[in-house]
Amino acid sequence: MDIPNAFIQTLMPDLGDGEDRVIMKVTGLMVQYMIDLDPTYRDYVVYENGKRVIYVVILCAIYGMLQALLLWYRNLRASLEEYGFVFNRYDPCIANRMVNGKQLTIRFHVDDVLASHMEQQVLEDFFTWVNEKYGGLKEVTCTRGKVHTYLGMTLDFSKKGKMKIRMDDYVDRMLSEFPVKFKDNEVQETPAGNNLLEKGKGAPLEKERHEVFHSFVAKSLFLSKRARLDISPTVSILASRVQSPNLGDWHKLVRLMRYIHSTKGWHLTLSADDLRVIKWYVDASFAVHPDFKSHTGAVMTMGTGAVQAIIRKQKLNCDSSTHAELIGVHDAMSNILWTHLFMEEQGYPIEKNILYQDNKSSILLETNGRSSAGKRSRALNIWYFFVTDQVELGNITIEHMPTDEMWADYMTKPLQGEKFRKFRAVIQGDQD
Repeated sequence: MDIPNAFIQTLMPDLGDGEDRVIMKVTGLMVQYMIDLDPTYRDYVVYENGKRVIYVVILCAIYGMLQALLLWYRNLRASLEEYGFVFNRYDPCIANRMVNGKQLTIRFHVDDVLASHMEQQVLEDFFTWVNEKYGGLKEVTCTRGKVHTYLGMTLDFSKKGKMKIRMDDYVDRMLSEFPVKFKDNEVQETPAGNNLLEKGKGAPLEKERHEVFHSFVAKSLFLSKRARLDISPTVSILASRVQSPNLGDWHKLVRLMRYIHSTKGWHLTLSADDLRVIKWYVDASFAVHPDFKSHTGAVMTMGTGAVQAIIRKQKLNCDSSTHAELIGVHDAMSNILWTHLFMEEQGYPIEKNILYQDNKSSILLETNGRSSAGKRSRALNIWYFFVTDQVELGNITIEHMPTDEMWADYMTKPLQGEKFRKFRAVIQGDQD
């Protein structure tokens, strides 16, 4: 559903003692339009530098105000809670309500609402309520079915037990706007070469190309966070170069765009084997950056495809791969624990929250804490043993996963060949 004129339907709050009104300055043709609508507005015209101006007090949360988003959110939330929805404490834009023994779930971004329930009539009743509440100025629009366009994504639920996230139109626009054009038969097997983590060489980009670089890295970042997790490692590194890119960085971007051109039909397919079992793959590449810092990669799944991915340069240098792995797990812990809490708040008590690693030494440190720390590990900051506390509390379990099956390896370095294709297939899920 798309709620029209959402901000205009939100009144400004009553002013408290000492609070200032919000004033808007109307200039130019808008002054004449106001007078045409109501000639009495002539009495409020003042002249500044010979131009007509009208000052007005804002009564509604109009678009462009700093307060508008928060005021609208409070408006919508209050209405939904009055209707019987209970908000997820770990995501303020998701709410649930039990109807006929089944859960009605809504998620929203500003005024775009996506609702789901096992019974169509429950959704129709909810739509009727939304229209009565917010359709006074203009009717609320609604689409029904198993395929929806939402926030730039196409969400396809037509295959039972699976959700496909496509952004084909977005990719086509990216490729048409990119200044380098690719032939139909041009193929790029991987998004990045082995030199991805190396600092690019060559002259700094001139202003125009610098702006293009920044723009398309941002577009790629939007894509990688939703439907194309396979480009996430490359985009993460290029995003760290947007302030001062050089010719080498530009060539890396061109390679990425050529890869997107070669794989523009790829999408993300998600499914769950068990909504009470979460699986996290966490890995680290030791001292791979020019300053010898390591790189963290993490992937979360519940069956087919990756629901979340973490790609992060570590903030401190360490002296062994074991230490890098330990730091990598700590980097991912906030996401790991949040996901657990979020799912339970949605009504799915988590039976297993599994963290997979391929380094047995780091597993010992994480499981046993300081008691497994040898001479080389004694200097580790104690706060990295926060992981041990979570193991003891039963919030996570840590299991060994062979390197050849470690999904997160994909997120730590630019893989090539068969290993790249293998991990891309499991991260992106089934392809049509």
